[in-house]
Amino acid sequence: MSRDLPPLNALRAFEAVARLDSVSRAAEELHVTHGAVSRHLKALEEALGTALFVREGRGLALTPAGRRLHEAADGAFALLRQGWSDLRRRPPQAPLVLGCPGSVLARWMIPRLDRLARERPDLTLHLAASERTPDVALTGLDAALLIDRAPWPADWQVHELAPERLGPVVSPRFAGFDRLRDASPDALANESLLHTQSRPQAWSDWAAGSGLDAGALHMGTAFPHLYYLLEAANAGLGVAIAPEPLIVEDLAAGRLVAPWGFVETQARWVLVTRRRTNDPRVALLVAWLRAELAG
Repeated sequence: MSRDLPPLNALRAFEAVARLDSVSRAAEELHVTHGAVSRHLKALEEALGTALFVREGRGLALTPAGRRLHEAADGAFALLRQGWSDLRRRPPQAPLVLGCPGSVLARWMIPRLDRLARERPDLTLHLAASERTPDVALTGLDAALLIDRAPWPADWQVHELAPERLGPVVSPRFAGFDRLRDASPDALANESLLHTQSRPQAWSDWAAGSGLDAGALHMGTAFPHLYYLLEAANAGLGVAIAPEPLIVEDLAAGRLVAPWGFVETQARWVLVTRRRTNDPRVALLVAWLRAELAG
């Protein structure tokens, strides 16, 4: 027996017995004889110099050493199953399927796709827009780019990219622009504020970070998505609230102004994957996204 790893067949037999609590059921699952499974277990115990199972009634129970080996084997086989499933599901050169909110896709990802292609020609994305938070299984996706806050599903691996920074923005085309641009944030209590149903707490988060009473703010027209909210702000319909990265081009071009700056909230830009995903492209994407968000 190798000093580094036990034989794979013996480890498979052990994992099956530990999971099924039966040598007979393990033998049936592995399509081998009861005696073959027993010999594998004996070989492992002899190599370790300790018992892995003890009799408990009509069944078997793991010893402390058995529990440690089972934890390690279970994790290793789960990674193998996930990797094998990923390889069977897609060709080696298939794009990485990335989900993200439509507003993030339109206002942040799409303007950067040319740069991504130049800087990471080995990273091909297939982008899928959805305003709904993805399900726990990330069905149909390899990863999702989100602006959200903990707690996260236990089945997700969460790669934090940057804190969210929110701020009110207004167009010079807005009728009250001259009155607001040099006013204190308290002046917003007299405005009917534009907001989005996809992020109902945005104004409250900004008010908390700015030391204002969120209850003094008055909500005006609501839009179903952030993209429409920002189009309304650009049209001069009122004061909106937005994450800073999504409006940097508007600010640079003077289409929007942020008179009161931006505050950091408890939400984060994150890239999420299934917990046991072992796709090297994820690390490449995480590094690129962090660099882009850092400006």
